[in-house]
Amino acid sequence: MKLRHGIHLAYCTNVHRGETWAETFGTLEKFTLPVRQRVAPGQPYAIGLRLGARAAAELSAPAELVKFQRWLEFHDCYVFTINGFPYGSFHGTRVKEQVYAPDWSTPERLEYTNRLVDLIARLVPAGVAGSVSTVPGSFKEFVAREPARRQAIFANVSAAARHVEKVSALTGRDLHLGFEPEPLCYFETSAETVAFFGDWMASDPGAADLRRYVGVNYDCCHLAIEFESPGEALDRIAAAGLRLSKLHLSSALRVKPDAAARQALQQFVEPTYLHQVVAARGGVVRHRYTDLPEALADTPANPPDDEWRVHFHVPLHAQPGAPFGETRDHLLGALDWIAAHPGSCEHFEMETYTWEVLPAALRSGIEDQLVGEYDWTLAACRARGLADPA
Repeated sequence: MKLRHGIHLAYCTNVHRGETWAETFGTLEKFTLPVRQRVAPGQPYAIGLRLGARAAAELSAPAELVKFQRWLEFHDCYVFTINGFPYGSFHGTRVKEQVYAPDWSTPERLEYTNRLVDLIARLVPAGVAGSVSTVPGSFKEFVAREPARRQAIFANVSAAARHVEKVSALTGRDLHLGFEPEPLCYFETSAETVAFFGDWMASDPGAADLRRYVGVNYDCCHLAIEFESPGEALDRIAAAGLRLSKLHLSSALRVKPDAAARQALQQFVEPTYLHQVVAARGGVVRHRYTDLPEALADTPANPPDDEWRVHFHVPLHAQPGAPFGETRDHLLGALDWIAAHPGSCEHFEMETYTWEVLPAALRSGIEDQLVGEYDWTLAACRARGLADPA
């Protein structure tokens, strides 16, 4: 849906299962349309589309694409952003660190992302910018094992940026690619993000001219886990001249890791996704753990006056309950920054993809969860003048 200052809001369909295009389209009819009727009846409805590599290839068939365009028109829906982070399977199987593979050192990641750019150019309405979000280069461990990936990453980012530039020129659309910092990835903090783009531009004399086509997908959960101030982080990104491609509205777990909390955290240990943990004392980061079981096993290194932030997306509208807190304060701070800098970011996407693995106490029906997140988000945006009154 369209908010004020040219902002478009959607939920990301990566919350639903679907690796083929037929499966993905099925979830749009089964879940997205009913949610739309509850939150935006009678008005154009925005979709944040997740497409894995297989679904993207299948949707690229001319007949399938035309069919989908007609479906969007019939239902008064539109797509303004595509989540191109998970290349392959994303639900019901072990994902963990493989969500970053193939990374940006590979031709597969470049080809897949270019295909998504081609698709968003065909799907986004005239006068609306189109974005694609993607992994932050690689996983730190991958590059540590193979340092040669670094130059390949820069070369492929340049190739992707030039593809976005070409497609933008051919279609007359404002298209951009957003790299999403994430804990323990090649760049995870706002400072590392700025450094990455600086190194990329240093590697390619023409890269500085491509900055309108590539930028940052700012995930509020991820930067909150890093104990960053949203105002300072967004100021740093803006001061570096980087485009704020998209804002992921998301929230993480926070907890004081005493014995009771460690026991309670066991309910969030699950085999599908990577749940990185960043530990800090007095707001100063002291340690990073690749996954929650690793943090729970490291009892002596973390006295209970520490704070842990855990990469586990929790519903925006729900309190996780004692002993846990959440990081909605970071998200609200990011909205405050956007309100103070109108026009700085036009793409908002709610991204709580963890519905299938949430503990039972946090899991409502999927439609109810999505409607609850819309209600919470719209209230937060209205309070800041980013959306019209109800």
